[in-house]
Amino acid sequence: MRITTKWILMASAIVLLAGCGTRVGGWFHKAPDEATAPAALVDFEPRLSVETLWQRNIGDGERRLGLRMAPTLAGGRVYAADAGGSLFALDAQNGQDIWRNETGLRLSSSPGVGGSLVVASSLDGDVVAYDADGGGERWRARVSSEVVSMPAVGSGLVVVRSIDGRVFGFDAADGNRRWVFERTTPALALRGKSAPLLGQGLVYVGYEDGVVVALRMQDGLRVWEQRVAEPQGRSEIERLGDIGGAMQLGVNEIYAASYGGQVMAIQAQNGQPLWATDLQSYAGLALSGRYLLAGDVDSTLWALDRTNSSSLWRQEALRNRWVTTPAVQAEHVLVGDSEGYVHWFDLPTGAPAARARVGRNPIRGAPQVSLDSIAYILDTHGQLVAYRVSRL
Repeated sequence: MRITTKWILMASAIVLLAGCGTRVGGWFHKAPDEATAPAALVDFEPRLSVETLWQRNIGDGERRLGLRMAPTLAGGRVYAADAGGSLFALDAQNGQDIWRNETGLRLSSSPGVGGSLVVASSLDGDVVAYDADGGGERWRARVSSEVVSMPAVGSGLVVVRSIDGRVFGFDAADGNRRWVFERTTPALALRGKSAPLLGQGLVYVGYEDGVVVALRMQDGLRVWEQRVAEPQGRSEIERLGDIGGAMQLGVNEIYAASYGGQVMAIQAQNGQPLWATDLQSYAGLALSGRYLLAGDVDSTLWALDRTNSSSLWRQEALRNRWVTTPAVQAEHVLVGDSEGYVHWFDLPTGAPAARARVGRNPIRGAPQVSLDSIAYILDTHGQLVAYRVSRL
């Protein structure tokens, strides 16, 4: 699947100079023609009741930085950050502050949480670990360029991917650097970066040239790499192949979606492809049971069978609304969009089920759903909302 002219023109108009390369911030503007205008929202008979449990402001948000900041859930708490440097730990039930730290940093990613640590990163390459209970600083480190993907925390390790393609492994106890992996990245890439995934003794990283790399957790050595999409076209913009959205780790397989035009299932231990299908995505994937969920570059939602890639349904109601990475709540798929709406669809069929609005500002970070099926949504101006749904 190739990138169409309208997307090339859109990307050309919104190039960002960041770090050591040129980054395309594909969430910022749209061409004012009918082909790219957001689809009008159509009335439907709701199947779900949406209850707002609480709503509050957590600072200035990310505004127009294209960072896709989202809340992070752990241990009955919601951790969130804003680009102005505020780092919050909130009670997930009522949204009240447990602690707040004014870090003084230009925070640039969702907080990484694991064990007793909350790890924040900045546009200046800072990586700072805070105590999850009280918010005090535990250690501080520095990487080679800005960090816009959430740090991964687990197995005694903090893994951070910087925008120049380097991946750093830090000791979770004291912040000492254990290893660094370097890989050349294209000069032109999407602004968003997929977060590193930890599993089965490996760290999985998606790159701008459409390649997934597996590193050994203990020393950062490369175990395998697999190309998800071959860059095509004559210009650098046409050859964008980023794995810029969320990857998903199953029992023995990893799933990745590329802007270059494919979704692939890969054996987690050896990197061999299990299947691949044509689908061009910037936002990444969600996984629930047999369902692998994705939004494509036109914001059509797809449900694929995770075992063989066959299409179970597709939903075109949100075309050109720049939907987020999907999430699953109570047998329903939900996404946010560029006008501040949250949309729920039936997981088995894709039929519309409910709609709510956080505000008038875009939602770029993926909705986060707790174990007790509460959805937490953060918009670009710092409005954070907790929703519960129930069948009508």
